[in-house]
Amino acid sequence: MKAIIYTEYGSPDVLQIKEVAKPTPTDDEVLIKVHAVSVNRSDWEGLIGKPLYARMGGLRKPSNKILGSDVAGRVEMAGKNNREFQPGDEVFGEMGDYHGGFAEYVCTRARAWAQKPTRLPFAEAAAIPQAGVIALQGIRDKGQIQPGQKVLINGAAGGAGSFAIQLAKLFGAEVTGVDNTGKLDFMRSLGADHVIDYTREDFTKNRGQYDFILDLIAYRSAFAYARALKSNGSYYAVGGSVATFLQFFLFGPWIRRTSGKNVRLLAVQRNRKDLEYITELCVAGEIAPVIDRRYSLSEVPEALRYLGEGHAKGKVVITVE
Repeated sequence: MKAIIYTEYGSPDVLQIKEVAKPTPTDDEVLIKVHAVSVNRSDWEGLIGKPLYARMGGLRKPSNKILGSDVAGRVEMAGKNNREFQPGDEVFGEMGDYHGGFAEYVCTRARAWAQKPTRLPFAEAAAIPQAGVIALQGIRDKGQIQPGQKVLINGAAGGAGSFAIQLAKLFGAEVTGVDNTGKLDFMRSLGADHVIDYTREDFTKNRGQYDFILDLIAYRSAFAYARALKSNGSYYAVGGSVATFLQFFLFGPWIRRTSGKNVRLLAVQRNRKDLEYITELCVAGEIAPVIDRRYSLSEVPEALRYLGEGHAKGKVVITVE
């Protein structure tokens, strides 16, 4: 089968399309023919090896040579212990170790995967798993958003951010989206009431403005984020620097005791229930996976470069013929 591989950390130039062995499912796995796979920031981090946690699978060089985690496709073979899916089923979900998807076939246990709704095309299904579940667990579960609350989403024009804006509006929040200059109109089109260009304004200097902040790119200090929260407000980060994450662990409990404000990491839990919930909202037209660009498998380097340079609005999807 064809796959996009890399043997060293670096720019998209280190990626190559090659013929590799087609995987064989274990007794607990299914073999899936890939129809579409979306590109996530985790793929970019895994490619360049930054932040440091992106190298957990190999400090000096990647141990898993195929990136790509959000897949939609058709089951071709099921291991004898698999009771979830059968050959012919159309399914979608996230690869367990964030790898393997940029290929014609993948093997996975699929415990947190779901049946693809008939009305949902493969490309749109591939756009949902990682980004949609992050947004859902942030906005609904951690934020517990109520009508009229003020919510800020940092990195709001990316994959998870585009879902988060829509969910926060669906739950009745007043939403502020933060991203770069070229994405302000896009955030407005998703329903953001206010937009901030981070190249011109630091949202952490808006003292006591927000009930909830979902941060998809955390690089400032824990104290700066706390400053932007209302009393008893909550801030949750998903992605960002290791140094910032360490501050959350070291100073988060002290901030909580002294101010009543939560400044924490969002530990996303993969599960079928949440994937199906966010997908049902998409099928019902309550929210939508927004696909900015589509690329072929051979164009994965260009797709990753487009995302890594900060151009992507919503999701970027690879279609696999």
